[in-house]
Amino acid sequence: MQTLAYGSWPSPIDATLAAAHDGHPEFVGFVGDEAWWTEPRPTEGGRRTLVRRKADGTEEPVLPAPWNVRSRVIEYGGHPWAGVMRPEGPLVVFVNFADQRLYRYEIGGEPRPLTPVSPVGDGLRWVDTQLMVERGEVWCVLEEFTGDAPTDVRRVVAAVPLDGSAARDRDAVRELTDGRHRFVTGPRLSPDGGQAAWLAWDHPRMPWDGTEVVLADVTGDGTLHAARSVAGGPEESVVQADWAPDGTLLYVSDRTGWWNLYRLGQDGEGTAVCPREEEFGGSLWRIGYRWFAPLASGLIAVVHGRGATALGILDPETGEVVDAAGPWTEFAPTLAAHGSRVVGVGASPRSAYEVVELDASTGRARVIGAAHDDPVDPAHYPEPQIRTFNGPAGREIHAHIYPPHHPGHVAPGDELPPYVVWAHGGPTGRSPLVLDLEIAYFTSRGIGVAEVNYGGSTGHGREYRNRLREQWGVVDVEDCAAVAHALAEEGTADRRRLAIRGGSAGGWTTAASLTSTDVYACGTILYPILDLVGWGSGETHDFESQYLETLVGPLAEVPGRYAERSPTERADRVNAPFLLLQGLDDVICPPAQCERFLARLEGEGRRVPHAYIAFEGEGHGFRRAETMVRVLESELSLYAQVFGLNPPGIPTLELAK
Repeated sequence: MQTLAYGSWPSPIDATLAAAHDGHPEFVGFVGDEAWWTEPRPTEGGRRTLVRRKADGTEEPVLPAPWNVRSRVIEYGGHPWAGVMRPEGPLVVFVNFADQRLYRYEIGGEPRPLTPVSPVGDGLRWVDTQLMVERGEVWCVLEEFTGDAPTDVRRVVAAVPLDGSAARDRDAVRELTDGRHRFVTGPRLSPDGGQAAWLAWDHPRMPWDGTEVVLADVTGDGTLHAARSVAGGPEESVVQADWAPDGTLLYVSDRTGWWNLYRLGQDGEGTAVCPREEEFGGSLWRIGYRWFAPLASGLIAVVHGRGATALGILDPETGEVVDAAGPWTEFAPTLAAHGSRVVGVGASPRSAYEVVELDASTGRARVIGAAHDDPVDPAHYPEPQIRTFNGPAGREIHAHIYPPHHPGHVAPGDELPPYVVWAHGGPTGRSPLVLDLEIAYFTSRGIGVAEVNYGGSTGHGREYRNRLREQWGVVDVEDCAAVAHALAEEGTADRRRLAIRGGSAGGWTTAASLTSTDVYACGTILYPILDLVGWGSGETHDFESQYLETLVGPLAEVPGRYAERSPTERADRVNAPFLLLQGLDDVICPPAQCERFLARLEGEGRRVPHAYIAFEGEGHGFRRAETMVRVLESELSLYAQVFGLNPPGIPTLELAK
């Protein structure tokens, strides 16, 4: 064991390795007996491809570059493909990211467009596809821009003909709903085909605030009528609805303060299937997330937990849940079922996300795709701690603490380690406890990481989630600071060497922390929100365009609060060095936010060491391997300069003053 100062430990986990393992499988499904899913390709321009697991157990990518299976509906996208198996082979439909058209694909052929390109605004987009081969259609969500503004948009449930007749004719697309709701999910057909159910909600609510389950009758000619709301409401969030094999409608609602599973009765009332103070759902950031999947036997596969998630099989008659045995401590919100087979995506602190199959009849679980393969000796992985801290007014704050860790190095006994507080995005989201090589990139060099699931995070019930209502920029900042202070006071972290970093809403929390506290010696701000007034008055996309109405308060009523909390308006208070990273194609948090912040900083005559790096071809969240390499190395260089570290082999980030 060699003694070296924190931050100078040599590590086999370099930025290239971390970037190559960024992202994970998503949106699982069955095509006949085969399990399929989408998978990232960071080294291929950040595209996502379809992968199939064939009958012989081999994995095979379905679409070559440059095809990119990813939807932009509500900008965050959702389930972008569907498939069926025919005697002649698979028939698949998918959304291609570059043009957002829906394509039909058969193995051995070329993808053929099913939908047209619109010259209006950001065009036509599709998501949450359901193949209706017997009708010769694809049912899905259509997002259609009617003008050039981000909010000039409408969304409906639509039917696209499979014969390609709509590829050049917008009028050939059948609209199944009337557009009365601002947001909808894709329809789910009852087993007899007589009814369809979907979710809907309207501004200013976000889907974790209040949604409705809409039920409609399906006529013989494939139209919907008598649409009515059967569950949910303005203060009740339903995040998924689907049908049991016996024709019962199931849905996940947080009416009791926890997302639990309900069964809709003949009397129109919902009955809890498994009432527990834990979550059987989560925040609906993408259209088509699935936390439960009904099985042919009447059992239900569920992703559930409190602060973390497990994959289990629920018996709706007894309310008993039997969880899959295995190393996985976290499951993503994607499930598919076929017979007694359930496919999900699971991970743990020692393994990245991989495709897991659970046999509900035997209880056996196994990895069937994207299997984790240790790229380095796992002795270099961090060893996380699940912690709960006390915040202002005694409120609980949940966090994951990753101390510096290296199998061959320790620091001098009198040295305390530097720590970086990670603020997750959303802000209505959370940090899962899974292996992340970006975290290992720092911990294996002797820099600790503290992931804070601040008030407003999911996984701990609606009351915990609602702490952030009208308190964004206050509670999140206070909770991150409380964890940082606690680590310093208990002797875990060096008080003089604390940093904070985050992207999107986490970038906001980082910037707000640097302009309102003196806790941190520096910070890394990625694709952030910095100007609330601009962001809340037309500068972002439609989905989140009124998010601030609950996070901060109605702009018309509390305009001063928007200015008071915005880092752009408080640029004169920045005293700590920072790194600002931005994608130039970001329509969620546009580059203009960063540019105004920097202009205000310079206008105030502030000579704070900083660097601004903008990336062409990157949007909200970086996907290209070369981008992520530069981001990680620049971030480490910032900490090295501020904390007085000496990491070997890292290019020096030039800081302007």
